[in-house]
Amino acid sequence: MRIEPTALDGVLLFQPTPSRDERGLFTRTFDATVARRAGLDPHQFVQDSQSRSHQGAIRGLHGRSGRGEAKLVRCARGAVHDVLVDARPSSPTFGKHIAVRLDDSDFAHLYVPPGLLHGFQALTEHADVCYRIDREHDPTEDISVRYDDPELGIAWPLPVSVISARDLAAGSWADLVAVLPS
Repeated sequence: MRIEPTALDGVLLFQPTPSRDERGLFTRTFDATVARRAGLDPHQFVQDSQSRSHQGAIRGLHGRSGRGEAKLVRCARGAVHDVLVDARPSSPTFGKHIAVRLDDSDFAHLYVPPGLLHGFQALTEHADVCYRIDREHDPTEDISVRYDDPELGIAWPLPVSVISARDLAAGSWADLVAVLPS
């Protein structure tokens, strides 16, 4: 498994090497030794979650206040346009975002450190996204920014087919920046 840094400080892309033959394929989706080699404590992850989305649906941009949360994100079925926004005021990449295609062909997954916003758009008829998270969910710490905030200027590849009322009601990037601790 290769580990590649990204344009956002602390975000890592894990690239497994699936074995393919006439039966299909086999790939490792998590390896504690590889995690340790990347500087992660494999025991930090306490919760696994999964979502299923329909083509064009957007989930996000979501994050956590307080000490945030770290997570490993991968697409187990289909493909997504995965977006991360750096919301850490002290980060050299604060306010910047990246987009990565995650899919069930390459099986790449992202390490998302605490303090980033995360969202994605389903690119296929169905897309299953799996999250390995280092903290139990506390809804009082949820933060969000609208997916179409003009200051962020995120280019979503498909027309939006579905978005939750919660995500439509999310605040702006400027609103979030105003309340972030410096």
